[in-house]
Amino acid sequence: MNNPSSPQASPLQEENQRLKRAVDELSILNDLARAIGASMNSEEIIQTITRRSLRALNAEQGVITLFYLTSVDGMTTLIRDVQSSAELEKFHVCQSLKGWMQLNKKPLLMNDPRSDGRFRGVTWDTSIRNLLCVPLMTKSELKGVITVYNKKGDAGFTEDDQRLLVIIAAQSAQVIENARLYEQEKSLLVMQEQLRLAAQIQQGLLPKKYPVVPGYDIAARTIPAQMVGGDYYDFITIDHNRLAVGLGDVTGKGLPASLLMANLQATLRGQTLLTASAKECIVRSNKLLFETTSDEKFVTLFYGILDTSTHQLLYCNAGHDHPFLFSEKQGQRRLGVGGVVLGILEQFPFQEDTVTLHDGDLLVIYSDGIPEAMNSDHVQFGAEKLEEILKGK
Repeated sequence: MNNPSSPQASPLQEENQRLKRAVDELSILNDLARAIGASMNSEEIIQTITRRSLRALNAEQGVITLFYLTSVDGMTTLIRDVQSSAELEKFHVCQSLKGWMQLNKKPLLMNDPRSDGRFRGVTWDTSIRNLLCVPLMTKSELKGVITVYNKKGDAGFTEDDQRLLVIIAAQSAQVIENARLYEQEKSLLVMQEQLRLAAQIQQGLLPKKYPVVPGYDIAARTIPAQMVGGDYYDFITIDHNRLAVGLGDVTGKGLPASLLMANLQATLRGQTLLTASAKECIVRSNKLLFETTSDEKFVTLFYGILDTSTHQLLYCNAGHDHPFLFSEKQGQRRLGVGGVVLGILEQFPFQEDTVTLHDGDLLVIYSDGIPEAMNSDHVQFGAEKLEEILKGK
């Protein structure tokens, strides 16, 4: 016969406790769903989840860590939010714990981490007594982890605590991912608008009309591989008889190349008006570009000064594709005299040369974007094909 005064709970009391715990958990999950469902700010959502997880599990500190996959080291921390119930040193999810979660993708409860055989050799922070870590999964992919540390009181985390945190993680993972994707989409739209404005500005830097020179037909065109690019051409009137012509190609593509292209234009225009020598203009421009560009950036440039009174072109080729000159009187030539690309060496003995243009001559200055263009079979167009087409003209 059972003693009525026995401290052992009766089945009815146990059932009442179980029902009360279930009601409390449903209330926690319902409140959490309302709190995070009204926001699309990932930082606010993560902070809310961390705070409420701490309260629900009566823990001292909680951490949410999101990951993204990399080809170098597997997983890298993307976002980390730490909430604490007191002024405590903030814990970090160690690499061993992240690696275990990446491999196993299941909850981890440790009430005595230092003696846990799964983490032999791992040095835990001296103030960590116990921890509970569960994965944040969306579509079977590990997006991050929720970790809570140090259950208040003498007892450690329980299976009920683990079950509740698993439900919180399952409820939260997709909400966090949706907010992150929403913010990513907003950032992409902002970036696209910035690129559109950058492309507009870059097009504004190029000549708006071709020079009208008696006896000459002049045309130019650039089509960036991306919205903005590093190809540059310019016509600069020096005086009544002289016209400077430049065509350059900056390393790389996209916004960084377009910024260096603008630097090249400003540099070349400034130096063109200071000297009548193509060589001297290139020497000075090279020095300025060397001082203002990083080691991995450089510019190829063909630069010439056309004297329309003598029909002579004084030119210097700084590492650029050699332009084609087709002439009935002189035959076919490639204009390659000059030197190395700009921005690599502070000083270089660039050379210049002069060529006389006659009626019917065709001078084609181009960048490597034409011969390096590929078809659907990844076969390059090639300089030979370009030459064939030009000869057919």
